[in-house]
Amino acid sequence: MKSFSLTICILLLAAGSSFSQKVDIKKAFKHADQQTLVMLKEIEKTKATATKKDLVTPRTLENGHLRMVASKDWTSGFFPGELWFLYEYTGKQIWLDQAKAFTKLIEPEQFNGKTHDMGFKIYCSVGTGYRITKDKHYREVIIKSAKTLATRFNPKTGVILSWDHSRDKWVNPVIIDNMMNLELLFEATALTGDSSFYKIAVSHANTTIKNHFRPDYSSYHVVDYDPNTGAVLKKQTHQGYSHESAWSRGQAWALYGYTMCYRFTKDPAYLNQAEHIAAFMLKHKNMPADLVPYYDFDAPNIPDEPRDVSAAAVTASALYELGSYSKEKNMYYQKADVMLNSMATKYASPAGKNKGFILVSSTGSKPSESEVDVPLSYADYYYLEALLRYKALKR
Repeated sequence: MKSFSLTICILLLAAGSSFSQKVDIKKAFKHADQQTLVMLKEIEKTKATATKKDLVTPRTLENGHLRMVASKDWTSGFFPGELWFLYEYTGKQIWLDQAKAFTKLIEPEQFNGKTHDMGFKIYCSVGTGYRITKDKHYREVIIKSAKTLATRFNPKTGVILSWDHSRDKWVNPVIIDNMMNLELLFEATALTGDSSFYKIAVSHANTTIKNHFRPDYSSYHVVDYDPNTGAVLKKQTHQGYSHESAWSRGQAWALYGYTMCYRFTKDPAYLNQAEHIAAFMLKHKNMPADLVPYYDFDAPNIPDEPRDVSAAAVTASALYELGSYSKEKNMYYQKADVMLNSMATKYASPAGKNKGFILVSSTGSKPSESEVDVPLSYADYYYLEALLRYKALKR
């Protein structure tokens, strides 16, 4: 009987390890609130001493100093989005006022057709503001931004051109990150009834499924196309370990992107794609126990490789949404809970430190030794979004 009881206890403990971890939302947002107050002060200090006068939002830390960027930078919209999330959770007037002020600084980007990052810049800031306030002005900015982004679509390739730079390396590069910008197009169709935006988004998503993924559902970072024929010229992984490796944030962008595509289209192909990408990540032999991935699943010196908290933040947020559509919802929710708890406890910035960034230990581009083991604004953004999605769950 004693042996039987011991066996039962062991089984219960094993089962308990897979139960959802409770996330302390109140504590996490209190920390985010306090850190962002620090950040606002640091922004003013940095702007006061900067030689560049077009700096609008924080991106990361460089040698311990706050690095701010102009509105044209692909990361410029994340901090305004964080402010909207803080207002959404707390209802505090300070966050509404700050969100409006910082969002206004990003709005000129609606006319910038030289980049594919319109979704990151405009939708994370203006789009989040519109979702919360339904401000008609924000609606018009979203629509104009979608029209600008649509000019980068090439019917011959079926995809939206990503980078205009590095023409010595690529002719017509399209990166997996671009999946995230489709949300702006889908939303524009929802707002206007103009299906042209929807059709571009679907074409891009379908072509990316066809050309970006390996049989195991890992993704290349960059696919280069012949702009005249649509033929694939090369497939590479620019920010991961090697061309054939699985860059963790790239997998996260793909997971989030196809989950979002399913939200707007209800096409089962997108749900299937998202679930396969999730399986690749969650079942990978190199995924750590805390589910905060290394910068690349195939990095050669694991476990002595930098983590990428931004990849965990994007993935956790995506899994909460994916769970709401999937038969495997409990498993996705449980995995996301582990990620969220890990970020809130192991990767949270000490109070008052890191110039007010909320999280630490993200990796921008390890091959370039750029932004390695530092805070990043987009990690903070998707972390707060994941917290809000956790709070909204009905289990």
